[in-house]
Amino acid sequence: MKIWVNGSLADGDRAALSVLDHGLTVGDGVFETVKTVDGRAFALTRHLDRLTRSARGLGLPDPDHAEVREACEQVLRANPMPLGRLRITYTGGVCPLGSERGDQPPSLVAALGTAKPRPDTTAVVTVPWRRNEHSAVAGLKTTSYAENVVALAAAHREGASEALFANTAGLLCEGTGSNVFLVLDGHLVTPTLASGCLAGITRQLTVDWTGAQERDLPFEALLDAEEVFLTSTLRDVQAVGRIDGRELPAPGPVTLKAMAQFAERSADDLDP
Repeated sequence: MKIWVNGSLADGDRAALSVLDHGLTVGDGVFETVKTVDGRAFALTRHLDRLTRSARGLGLPDPDHAEVREACEQVLRANPMPLGRLRITYTGGVCPLGSERGDQPPSLVAALGTAKPRPDTTAVVTVPWRRNEHSAVAGLKTTSYAENVVALAAAHREGASEALFANTAGLLCEGTGSNVFLVLDGHLVTPTLASGCLAGITRQLTVDWTGAQERDLPFEALLDAEEVFLTSTLRDVQAVGRIDGRELPAPGPVTLKAMAQFAERSADDLDP
């Protein structure tokens, strides 16, 4: 496995960052996960634009898109695979210990791992922890993922693949690594970005391609939903067949239509 680190490719067991990198010491970094199919990245332009928005939100310099694209292309050429997870990580670089940044340039890493096709249906659980929609990093894709690790481990203990959060106002927000869509009274809806959820790339494409409505939704709306599905880079559109102990028809007719629309439109254009 070849990994791009700060300007060059290295073997996976030799690729390294300083132990003083701010992304390691305090989580001062942002990242993107990009689906790759037969060596080609999907929606890379949208991912790079979001990488820049997240970097600006942390006060990091704008990443050089040309450099990031070159890193991705070299990693994809060096690691051929039919379906992959391309991870782009951009951090504050080497800094003093503590929260203060130093004067060193940011670090850039691009790595590629294998991915498996997702099943059409999955199970989710709800968790008691809340997303803070007022946080300084709300809506940013930062490397500070500890609360997601805790929540996802809780989901796995219950035989589920994802955990769903409310925000501090008690509104439905998102999963640890996904956005959530509900069918309520026959209408397809998803939480607004004001809920604190990540502006998912697959979420936005699904909204654009299906006409789903963005609404503030009480967390309890999960109890009334006729159908539920998740979206994310590697899930695409995935039906939810169980929430906690409640079984749902999955995939239902609205979800099946959304799955078909996403599959068709994404196959037509790899960089929509």
